[in-house]
Amino acid sequence: MLANMTNALDFHAKALVLRAERQRVIASNIANADTPGYTGRDINFKDAMNTAMDASAQTMAPRASSNGTSNTRHIPLQAQTASMGTSSLAYTAQTQPALDGNSVDMDRERANFVDNSVRYEATLRFINGQSKTLLSAIQGQ
Repeated sequence: MLANMTNALDFHAKALVLRAERQRVIASNIANADTPGYTGRDINFKDAMNTAMDASAQTMAPRASSNGTSNTRHIPLQAQTASMGTSSLAYTAQTQPALDGNSVDMDRERANFVDNSVRYEATLRFINGQSKTLLSAIQGQ
């Protein structure tokens, strides 16, 4: 029972971290909108979330050997030193050709910024709601 509650909170906590990372990337794109040759970046949220959840599932699996695998015949995984969203960081497609080679479309970046902000806030409210529900259940109200 407790594992189910913590898994749900863990999922939303990872989503919150990825949303914050995506917000940082979008803000970087907006800041570099006038930089010649700059290529915009974005995080594929779905792939990054799948990677984060797979990583957490692997850390919860039983470990039998000293190299981080459950069997001595398994190939050990590389240590993850990068942030969760880095593996899904990709270049954005250029929609409006520019003479200076900059691929940032300000209209798209503003829309992405607002959309990500709303989703970040929704995830935060969901976590707060779950926390209040658990606190209420613990207090017996």
